[in-house]
Amino acid sequence: MEVVWGARTDRGRVRELNEDAFVTEPPVFVVADGMGGYEAGETASAAVVEQFATGSAGDISPEWITERLAMANAQIRRGAGGGTTAVGAALVDRDGQPYWLVFNVGDSRAYLCNGPDFRQISVDHSVVQELVDAGKLAPERARTHPERHIVTKAVGTAEAPRPDFWLLPRELGDRLLLCSDGVTGELDDTAIADILRRPEPAQDVAELLTARALRAGGRDNITCVVIDVQPSDVGSTAGPLESDRDDTRPRSRGGRG
Repeated sequence: MEVVWGARTDRGRVRELNEDAFVTEPPVFVVADGMGGYEAGETASAAVVEQFATGSAGDISPEWITERLAMANAQIRRGAGGGTTAVGAALVDRDGQPYWLVFNVGDSRAYLCNGPDFRQISVDHSVVQELVDAGKLAPERARTHPERHIVTKAVGTAEAPRPDFWLLPRELGDRLLLCSDGVTGELDDTAIADILRRPEPAQDVAELLTARALRAGGRDNITCVVIDVQPSDVGSTAGPLESDRDDTRPRSRGGRG
């Protein structure tokens, strides 16, 4: 098996700056959604990306990920302030078998799709999610709730965050999506699933998710990383893209490994 990935970030149609950031440096993939406005949010998300872009000297573990987030947390506290979410996935082996090690802090999300199977892996750290878990809010109302953007965990707080982790078998046909709430705030799970099930390469899917989120309103920064697991002898071809907007950050980045 090999992994092939694509990524796209966009300022959106409303925000002046793009405070999102991402890193695609196998075996680690991360999306960070900065908060705090202007330099603060942009610097916070960049701190997370910087920590994970340096790579790992050995096998990646939850402890290594937690340490990197703690280092980013300290860097943000020393700098311009602000905060950021973080969602990521690492390619790991356990007893000779391939796995995804997925983690998150905040409300950026991870989804896994394989054929007809589609599910959200991460659980939002947010006020709205707590209301849903407590039975005080219907899930279908969560996307429009006035407090939907308030997170209960972030990187950049007084105490270093403790991420949630999921260890999942990595299988042929898997398509993993990491995205900021600029995607999920505009597209519901049905729309996301329909796009992820398309046969186009990972980069084209990342472009299409972004284009659809822009078309739906683009009220926040939009970032998505799409990672495919395929046989090592399968090639990747690029098709026509649905969006070709300029942005304040690198627009797309695909690869294979």
